[in-house]
Amino acid sequence: MIFSIICVFMALGYVHGDVYLDEKFLDDSWENNWVASEHPGKELGKFVLSHGKFYNDPENDKGIQTSQDARFYALSRKFKPFSNKDKPLVVQFTVKHEQNIDCGGGYVKVFDCSLDQKDMHGETPYLLMFGPDICGPGTKKVHVIFNYKGKNLLINKDIRCKDDVYTHLYTLIVKPDNTYEVLIDNSKVESGELEVDWDFLPPKKIKDPEAKKPEDWDDRSTIDDPDDSKPEDWDKPEHVADPDATKPEDWDDEMDGEWEPPMIDNPDFKGEWKPKQIDNPNYKGPWVHPEIDNPEYAPDPEIYRKDEVCAIGFDLWQVKAGTIFDNVLITDDPEHAKEFGEEVWRSTLEGEKKMKESQDEEERKKREEEAKSSPKEDDDEDEDEDEDEDDAIEASEAPETGEEDGDCSEKESWRECSASYGGKSGGRKVRRVTVVNQAGGKESSVSYCGEPSERQERSFGEFS
Repeated sequence: MIFSIICVFMALGYVHGDVYLDEKFLDDSWENNWVASEHPGKELGKFVLSHGKFYNDPENDKGIQTSQDARFYALSRKFKPFSNKDKPLVVQFTVKHEQNIDCGGGYVKVFDCSLDQKDMHGETPYLLMFGPDICGPGTKKVHVIFNYKGKNLLINKDIRCKDDVYTHLYTLIVKPDNTYEVLIDNSKVESGELEVDWDFLPPKKIKDPEAKKPEDWDDRSTIDDPDDSKPEDWDKPEHVADPDATKPEDWDDEMDGEWEPPMIDNPDFKGEWKPKQIDNPNYKGPWVHPEIDNPEYAPDPEIYRKDEVCAIGFDLWQVKAGTIFDNVLITDDPEHAKEFGEEVWRSTLEGEKKMKESQDEEERKKREEEAKSSPKEDDDEDEDEDEDEDDAIEASEAPETGEEDGDCSEKESWRECSASYGGKSGGRKVRRVTVVNQAGGKESSVSYCGEPSERQERSFGEFS
């Protein structure tokens, strides 16, 4: 009986594999395990615990969020080291760009135990880098970079990342048969062979450096017809003199030179003559450069293997902060990763969309209410401004003019003058002048009806 129970547990352990890191960032205790870099020379941003502006569960949806714009971020965590020899390596996490990121990274890096967490920076060696990267409309990709013999190798394929504001699940599976899979939201988006999709090794075959195309090799599929000849009337000029043009009557040959009619396109012009093509009887097809085994090639059946996996970190640059990272998982069991991902991601995504739609609807209604009240407020403001202008005009006195300077007497106010001569009825010139209020001796700028004196015209000019 005991033996049977042991066998069951062994079987379960085999099915579920090992989980080396499971980080959900549920509370402030995450700060006890994660170490912020203090690398000098760069302005480093700070991660804060947050569920964001829209979420499904205020507790379970907490993650660490970038909090400062235009900053580098460098944060890492170590765990018990392991090797993925003869078993899969699964790296998985969720990313939420709720700020609608315009340029910034959303990826993780995996390190060995040599990582100096306090000095982690962009040039720190890593084992692999995986996750989304967005910068403008041209860069929206998933990075999958492996370090092999000291070189960082980028994937030869383009994997597009999600670029909306919701939480998405990113999964990388590296298998001991030297194949891989990339999943987004638990759906496979790319897969293949490591040796094919990265330049881990030199090519197995190379072009034979000794081989050359034979001199008599004819790779022309068609040739000129030797029996074809150019018609006698083929050659015509491209442009001819316009037959409808006539010399202008005022043209002076002595002054203007000999008159020549303008040129126009020749309707009879046929262009360069070329003989028709026929099949080449000596055609041998395209010459293929023969290949030989590459003497530099050496197979590596363990490209996938990492002897010491010990840490994971975020080494990022973000122009606009607000990205939330959560649910970091490192395991050797793809099935467990899929189940875990489904548990922590799908309900979160659905809840986020529901809350975001509700927030957007409230914002839309708010804008509509503001738009309805805005015209009335604007009209009230315009009326107040008009009343203020009228009061100012009535309070001002017209300048002293004399009969030759205008048709308004000294006693008439500007409003009376305008009614007599200005605007649509009188059609008189309206000028802005500075006058002295006779009662208080205070200068003010008023509109003046009638023709001002020369002194006023030089000083203030005319406007209408």
